[in-house]
Amino acid sequence: MAHHNTVFAQLLKFVPRHEFETLANQHHCGRSFRTASRWSQFVTLAMAQLAGRSSLRDIVENISAQAHRLYHLGSAKLTRSNLSRINEDKPYALYEALFGKLLSRCQGMAPGHDFRFDNPLYSLDASTIDLCLSAFPWANFRTTKGAIKLHVGLNHAGYLPEFVTITDGKTSDIEAGRVVEFPRGSMVAIDRGYNDYAWYKQLTEKGIFFVTRLKSNAKTRVVSRRPVLSGKGLSSDQTIEFTGVQTARKCPIQLRRIGYRDPETGKHYVFLTNNFKLAAKTIADIYKARWQVELFFKWIKQNLKIKSFVGTSKNAVMTQIWIALCVYLLLAFIKFQSKLKKSMQQILRLLQLNLFEKRDLMALLRGDPPLDSKTAINQMALL
Repeated sequence: MAHHNTVFAQLLKFVPRHEFETLANQHHCGRSFRTASRWSQFVTLAMAQLAGRSSLRDIVENISAQAHRLYHLGSAKLTRSNLSRINEDKPYALYEALFGKLLSRCQGMAPGHDFRFDNPLYSLDASTIDLCLSAFPWANFRTTKGAIKLHVGLNHAGYLPEFVTITDGKTSDIEAGRVVEFPRGSMVAIDRGYNDYAWYKQLTEKGIFFVTRLKSNAKTRVVSRRPVLSGKGLSSDQTIEFTGVQTARKCPIQLRRIGYRDPETGKHYVFLTNNFKLAAKTIADIYKARWQVELFFKWIKQNLKIKSFVGTSKNAVMTQIWIALCVYLLLAFIKFQSKLKKSMQQILRLLQLNLFEKRDLMALLRGDPPLDSKTAINQMALL
C-alpha cells in the first residue's frame, strides 16, 4: 500500500524549502530565532488561508490540534505571542519575493488566453480594502476611514496576477498603472479610471496596445471611417485625433474609436484603442474580457483572508496579503499541473475538507475514491 503524507504537506512541496530559506536569509532582520522560524510563520498563515481561519486565537488553536503533524511539515508550533511578534517585526518583503518565485513557476505551465491573437493580454485594475482607521492609523484614507489599495495586472494566460502593487488608499489607479512595465506587444484592457492621454502616447511609443472607453466629453475629429458589421453590434469604426488644446498636446497621435452596442443589455459603448489591425468586434470582446480582473478581486476577497487581519501594523497586514496571494498561486499551480476542469473554488473546497488527510493530492483532485481498510489489507496481501 502506498504511503502518502498529508494533503497539506504535499501542497507545501510546491514551495522548494531551499529556495524559501534562501529568501528568508536575504530578508531577515533583528535577532535570530530560537524555536520559531519564517517557515513556521508561512506554514501557519498558509494553513489559516486554506482553512478559512480568521483570528489569531483560531489559527493557533487549529494548528495546535495538528501539532503531531507539524514535524513532517518542518514547522514548529507557534504561540499567539510568537506569531504576533513575527508578523509585526519580520519584513513582509520575504513573501513578496516568494510570490515572484511562485509566479515564474506558474507562468511556465499556464494555458493561453481565449483569443486568437498571440499578443499577451492583461487587464489592469485596482480594488480598495477597507480598514478601521482607529485600529490601523497608518492606513489614512479619509477623515474617518482607513484603506489600502491592491493594484493588479492580470495576465489572461491562466488568469495570473502578474503585476501586483499594494499602496495606500489615496494612491490613484493611474499613478500605480504608469509604473507597470508591460512586455512589448502586450494588449492591456483598462477602464476609464486610467484615463491619461500622455500615458496613452507613452504606451504607443513602447509598442504596447491598450483598449479603454473614451470619455464622453472628449473633443475629437474624425480622420477616416471603416465599414462595420452592424449584425455584430458594431455602430462605428473610426480613426480620430484629439482637438482639445491640452489633450492634443499630451496625445498628438491618431487613435481608433469603435462604437458597439451590447445585444444583451442594449447599452452603447465607445472604445478607444491604438490597435488598428484587430477586428472591431475583437476590440469590443477584449474590453468585455476585462471583467476577469474584477472576478479575480471578488474571488480572493470571498475565499481568502484579505479583509480581516490578525495584526494591526502595516507589516502584519502586508504579510497576510502577500501570503494570501502566494496561496492563490499554489492553487493555480496544482490546477495547471492536474490539467483538470475543476475551478479554483472547487480545488480550495477539496483542500479545506482534506487538509490533514493522508491521501494522494492528485487522486483527491481527480475524485478517486479513498482507499478503504479492506482494500488496503487485500493490496498488502498481494505484496
